[in-house]
Amino acid sequence: MSNNDQLMALAGMFQAGSLVRQAAREGRVDADAFEASLASILKLDATTTAEVYGGISGVRGGLRILQSLFDPSTKERDLEVARYVVAIVALEKKLSRDAKRLQAVGDGIERVKRQTEMFPVTHTNIVAALANIYGETISTLEPRVMVSGEQGHLNNPENANKVRAALLALMRSAVLWRQKGGKRWHLIFSRNRIVKEAQQMLLSA
Repeated sequence: MSNNDQLMALAGMFQAGSLVRQAAREGRVDADAFEASLASILKLDATTTAEVYGGISGVRGGLRILQSLFDPSTKERDLEVARYVVAIVALEKKLSRDAKRLQAVGDGIERVKRQTEMFPVTHTNIVAALANIYGETISTLEPRVMVSGEQGHLNNPENANKVRAALLALMRSAVLWRQKGGKRWHLIFSRNRIVKEAQQMLLSA
């Protein structure tokens, strides 16, 4: 980890992973974080990483998770979010080599972008459309991401769509993280630097 672009993309991943957990376990999501994460999916032509998330404030939740998860002084760590991140990072590598599936994801996102001319990004129609992209493309990659949660929430169609849409947002950030030079070993050997840089970025948010 060595630059703000990588850190923002990493925070984007952990924020989206947290949204997956919230939807699956609580049947709710943080509204601001959900909006920022979903909006990031549609900003494929953004010129800066900050623009993808609408500024540092768009990944504030993810930065806080990084600060807590990677700080060696933290006694209790919630590893569920990290599990989703690691799983999607592994799938992103497979996705990057699958031109047909990548094209399908891109085409789906373009269709959703046109829908946002009529509906806000968090509208149930948009969330369902994003969830459908995940279900028809990334969800077919192996090994599938296994989401843990309350069965009542997972069986609720509208809530299940939030889970899948958040997983798509996680994938979007994983793609960006790799493009900005992110490596899996950073998650193991750069933890102290991640904590320090997350703290600094939070102060400027």
